[in-house]
This record gives sequence, structure tokens and C-alpha cells, in this order.
Amino acid sequence: MPAIDDDAPPILAYKHYHSPSAFTPENLLREARRQKGAAAVSVPRVCLLDPDGDIVRQLRADGRGQRHEGWVCYHTDLFVFEENGLTMGVVGCAVGASFAVLVAEELFASGCELLISVTSSGQIAPVQSPPYFILIERALRDEGTSYHYLPPADWSEAPADILDRLNHAFTDINIDVFPGATWTTDAPFRETEEAIEVMRRRGIHAVEMEAAALYAFGKARQRPVICFAHVTNQMGQIEGDFEKGEQNGAANALKLVRRTAALAGFS
Repeated sequence: MPAIDDDAPPILAYKHYHSPSAFTPENLLREARRQKGAAAVSVPRVCLLDPDGDIVRQLRADGRGQRHEGWVCYHTDLFVFEENGLTMGVVGCAVGASFAVLVAEELFASGCELLISVTSSGQIAPVQSPPYFILIERALRDEGTSYHYLPPADWSEAPADILDRLNHAFTDINIDVFPGATWTTDAPFRETEEAIEVMRRRGIHAVEMEAAALYAFGKARQRPVICFAHVTNQMGQIEGDFEKGEQNGAANALKLVRRTAALAGFS
């Protein structure tokens, strides 16, 4: 019988990274379909996480997003839309590491083959005035979910093969996208000046709430996930903060997502 690891904090104790999960998304979805009398219908191959919900709201306002009736997640709706000939699915308002990964698990169990996340974020390094996007190359693991998927380490990293294809990929569509690192936190209202300065010295560009966990999930489960931070604010420290641009940022975010999907092999 293995020793009980009483000296480690619970977030690090009793983790068996190579053991299978007792509770799986496939089993959850099976029972949800039974309860709801729903058929097993695959989701689109490319799906999008939209934590702020602005993309979903814009698609719905434009009459473009149709609810996916086969999506039986207990906590979210999935909307299906077409962007330049590619059918995609999008889930809005799954904010934070644990919620984002819960949805990611269920999406991949339902037929997703590429997951893209576009989350709003606060500026750490003054690259330029917001809004702009960060292609997240790696994310500092200052949240809890990633430690259930991968052993302790400072960073979660994006899949290298997708990063290579996205290098200098957005200049011709007139969107400001900078590669860089982010800080993933579970507690945005506990970002102290001292912590922010440390992150700035570590070369971090922005702070957000999902990427480190999504990348850890992707690596552990061998699922392709790519994350963008939409830098929209300076954490409320100036007047007129949190402006995202045209259609609350949805227009540029969709261009970004469509280009990413194409370069990842989905056209």
C-alpha cells in the first residue's frame, strides 16, 4: 500500500499522473444523454472557448449561431456557426481553469479535434495600448487545475507543432498578435502590485484565467489546444478600460480563430 503523503498540500498530494481517471467525460455524457433523451451527435471538429461570451452574443445577434441539440453538458450551451466555409462550435462563459477544462474534456469526448481559446486578459508588459492579442506560447501555473494533469512545474506550454505553423501568420489580416507568455491565475482580484512586478520581471505579457490548465490538459490527454489572450485592459487602473474594439472584439477574434484552424489543418 503506498504511503500517505501527509506532508504535501492537498493540491500536490495523492496524484497518480499515469493512472486512468475513475470518472470520465464519456460516462458523464452517456448518462446525460440518457436523462435528456438525446442522441449521440458529434460536435464540430474545431471548437472555440469564449470565456467572456462576446463572440457567442455577437453570433446570436447576427443570426449565425444555432444551438447544438446533441450537446448535453449540464453547465453550458454549444452553438454551431460557419466562418468562411468552416463549421465550428463555440461555448461561451466558461470562465476559469477548472470550468474551461471541464468543457474541454467533454468537447473532445464528443468529437472535437482542435480546441481554440480566446480569453480576455489584463496587460502586464506594455507591448502597446490595448486591445491586441497574445498567442500564448506558455502560461505560468498559478491555478489549481493543471496540477491534477501534470506534475508540478512553473509552466504549461503550447503544442510546438501548432506554434510553428502560427509564426507570423496574422500580419495579412491586420490583427495585432504577439507571441508571449501569460500568467494564469484563479483569483483576479488578488493580483497585488508586488506580484505584478514579479511577473513583469519574468517576461510575462498578460494575466488570464485558463491557459495553463488548458495546456496541461492538452499535453496530458494528447489533445491539440491553442490559447490566445485578448489584452483588453490594464486591470481597471485607467479610465475607459476594457474596450475590445469592433463588435466587442468578436470580429477580430473570429478572423484569428479561422486563420488558426486553417493553419492547423482544418479548412
